[in-house]
Amino acid sequence: MTIDWKKNPLIPAIAQDAQTNEILMLAYMNEEAYNLTLSTGYAHYFSRSKQRIWKKGESSGHTQEVKDVLLDCDADTVVLKIKQNGVACHTGRKSCFFTSVMQDRVILDKEVNTDSIYGVVDTLYHTILERKHAPADQKSWTKKLLDDKALLLSKIREEADEVCVAIDKESDEQVIYEAADLLYHTLVGLGYREISPDRVKQELARRFGMSGIEEKENRTKK
Repeated sequence: MTIDWKKNPLIPAIAQDAQTNEILMLAYMNEEAYNLTLSTGYAHYFSRSKQRIWKKGESSGHTQEVKDVLLDCDADTVVLKIKQNGVACHTGRKSCFFTSVMQDRVILDKEVNTDSIYGVVDTLYHTILERKHAPADQKSWTKKLLDDKALLLSKIREEADEVCVAIDKESDEQVIYEAADLLYHTLVGLGYREISPDRVKQELARRFGMSGIEEKENRTKK
């Protein structure tokens, strides 16, 4: 039995501890990620948020050694029997499944502080997504922005203007302060649209070595 990639270009991939059978995470694979997993012996996935192939642990070092790959009866889902190096979840928990709906609480503690691993931008973006999906009674400025698009857009415009004023007339420290405000509100905007900042990095990498004039001309042609 083989996977029909034309019918199912993206399939669920469940990572399961090879020794304990604990389910650690669920991600997705396209054909390239699947073949990389088989050829390298390490789990590779296709990130729907980042829109690219990623090797599990590429930033954190928390890789998944694949011991076996199980295909379901419809050949459209796989289970990876793995040895997890480090933790599976970007939050620093052993498993991505750490919130009990019936108990209404988090049931797994963090084992690793991942803030320094993923960098402040990625950590902040994931925090913004957590605020977005938090219950309505959990108030925060981030959630208020996410629930009010007009307010969010006005704040991004306001912060962009304040960065311009700071660059023109104020101290280096004020420029840094205002730029941080703009970055935060822009990340909230990305969170509103659920666009990973990794995709912005990819776009910057694409432009690297391309002149500004050439980049503008290419954009106009689209």
